[in-house]
Amino acid sequence: MAGLTVAGGSIFQGHAAVPENYNSSDLEFLSPLTSPRQLFQMNDQIKADYDVALQILKPTKKQLERGLKLHQESLVIDAYGFMPRAAVDGPAIAAAINNQASPLEIQDMQEDMSMSRFVVNEREQAEFQNAWKAAGVTCVIQNAGEEGNEVKRLLKRLAHFTYTTDMLRGFINKAVTPDDIILAKKRNTHALYLSGNGVPLPQEWVSVEEELRYIRMFYQLGIRMMHLTYNRRNMIGDGCGEPADAGLSDFGRTVVKEMNRVGVIVDIAHSGWRTSQEAAQLSQRPMVASHSTVASVHKHIRSKPDNVIRAIANTGGYIGICCIPRFLGATGDIATMMKHIDYVVKKFGSDHVAIGTDVAYTSRFAAAENKKVPAYRKDRIRWEALWPDDDFEEKTAMVQSMAWTNWPLFTVGMVQLGYSDDLIQKILGGNALRVFKAALT
Repeated sequence: MAGLTVAGGSIFQGHAAVPENYNSSDLEFLSPLTSPRQLFQMNDQIKADYDVALQILKPTKKQLERGLKLHQESLVIDAYGFMPRAAVDGPAIAAAINNQASPLEIQDMQEDMSMSRFVVNEREQAEFQNAWKAAGVTCVIQNAGEEGNEVKRLLKRLAHFTYTTDMLRGFINKAVTPDDIILAKKRNTHALYLSGNGVPLPQEWVSVEEELRYIRMFYQLGIRMMHLTYNRRNMIGDGCGEPADAGLSDFGRTVVKEMNRVGVIVDIAHSGWRTSQEAAQLSQRPMVASHSTVASVHKHIRSKPDNVIRAIANTGGYIGICCIPRFLGATGDIATMMKHIDYVVKKFGSDHVAIGTDVAYTSRFAAAENKKVPAYRKDRIRWEALWPDDDFEEKTAMVQSMAWTNWPLFTVGMVQLGYSDDLIQKILGGNALRVFKAALT
């Protein structure tokens, strides 16, 4: 990647003096650890997103310099998100559709390609590596399980990410302990710490013990965090989309205890408020709402009220603030995201907040490849997609301001809040690392 052609004369190389009237095309930064391996291209997509966020934040020259330098030096962990996604092979999907492939086959092809095509495609591998370097992120808590509880369904994404980390060792590795994440930072490499979007259950309902046995099995496969619910009600408890908000079931209580025992972090990001609070009150280890928002700043089904955040904090855990405009409310941009972070810091303390973006960088070539795919029948609404109607109008600038490659500007935003370097480093990765260690103790 050190040999990349510089687009528009702009390549991030670390931290240098910033002109008084700056924009991203003027900036040249030193690499995160002054290593040629970390040079990256400021392509048009990354530059456009960066400029939007910069104009919203409007940092001073001093704030920008301090924030960018601190970001380089810090261990940065996306507390829940997605590593960069590849463009699909449009002609291959088109051929499958023309050959009467089923909707499930097409979905599986698309997911496999977006999650692993960079292993074999040189162009997509360059995009993949470049985005990691632009973000300055060492580790992503990667969604490695499709939403739900069915074992076979959860295995599919886990296979994609295991394959990627097996084949691209030296650039990205699967982390199975917090020490692996620290080692990745020291080596200028990257890591995935794997999360499942559901607790794996055989759903045979012979006995409680038999239903719990796959939690340890998936732990052995590398899963370190699991959602209790995903929007809807399941046998564990109510999801955030269920108006009844009935809380944690008796079986759900045994699930939390077993996750504690095995060393899997309890994640209630998509759980109802009562389910979330009851799980936190029960958990004997730190637990999280890995990618959420603060209801006191903007009420949404995916937000958490103060009593739930307090219960999470009492376990030693954290709430990860996400980058989804609709969940953040107000201006729905990087400035509003900072308000959610600041609320938690001031109300509950800096030990109990992280950033779990819930977004990904998608290859610049994705749109062109998607156009090669012929029209296909419209899918029905997925079972898990239980979202209430609202009048929030999402605008392009909101999404651009919180692009995954804008991670360095998240740090700049926290500098603008007046936080110390130590406090910012907790939010960037220290809090997540502490919880990971506690879960395995």
